[in-house]
Amino acid sequence: MKVKATLIGFSAILMWSLLALFTAASGKMPPFQLSAICFLIGSLPGIIVLASKPERLALLKQPAKVWVTGVAGLFGYHFLYFTALRNAPAVEAGLIAYLWPLLIVVGSALLPGEKLRWYHIAGALAGLCGTILIVARNGIAFDGAYTLGYGAAFLCAFTWSGYSLITRRFGAVSTDVVTGFCLATSVLSFFCHLGLETTVWPQTAFEWLAVAGLGLLPVGAAFYAWDFGVKNGDIQFLGVASYAAPVLSTLILILFGFAEPSWRIAAACLLVTGGAVLAAKDMIFRKGKAAAQPAE
Repeated sequence: MKVKATLIGFSAILMWSLLALFTAASGKMPPFQLSAICFLIGSLPGIIVLASKPERLALLKQPAKVWVTGVAGLFGYHFLYFTALRNAPAVEAGLIAYLWPLLIVVGSALLPGEKLRWYHIAGALAGLCGTILIVARNGIAFDGAYTLGYGAAFLCAFTWSGYSLITRRFGAVSTDVVTGFCLATSVLSFFCHLGLETTVWPQTAFEWLAVAGLGLLPVGAAFYAWDFGVKNGDIQFLGVASYAAPVLSTLILILFGFAEPSWRIAAACLLVTGGAVLAAKDMIFRKGKAAAQPAE
């Protein structure tokens, strides 16, 4: 069960790797407007399930702390991330925000039944180094003038790692509640859009397809898969493996002609892959030992 749940959680990382491609293809829609539409689309599969199985509506009745954690995680992360990008250079803000996988690995030591080993930390640091190679290809220059943006990026990293770790403690809570989290995030993003942005709609059918793709996969199904994965899978491996998202995203952009290959990408792939394998050492060898045991 744990391996299956971990693989489901990893599918979220694969879907997040499509985020840059779909966003680049979605036109010039401002971020909060795009977030509102995509989270609305992302809630539709859950709504369909609940409509077809009304008895599951009872699963949405959860303590306030579950709802506060979920909405603060999904909406809070995106609000802080957009704030960071508005108030600091994208490279530096992105790198700070992408500390969340490392924070998940380190924070997992506080979870019941989890033990933090040296290879979890080493794997996470290798993944972070790989991410730096990808994101900071033109250099890094932190400037005190962007303190607000940097601060928002740090809060962004702590928000998503905190959401993921706390969600682990809600193992008995059905993933159906993610539907409500997505709807609430859509509504809050809509109000942010009204107050902060000018409405811009997609200009072509291709751009609308990209928006739909965002809503169905990286801003939709990915959150359901991540919820199930962090509740039931190997959260330390998922934390380290999350560094695969920017590497895979870059490879996909290269495949579709939005970026050029380089030695940095090859090195990043090796660092991220090696880090993930190192962090998954227990899971890999445990599975190997189980397979080697003779049948009774």
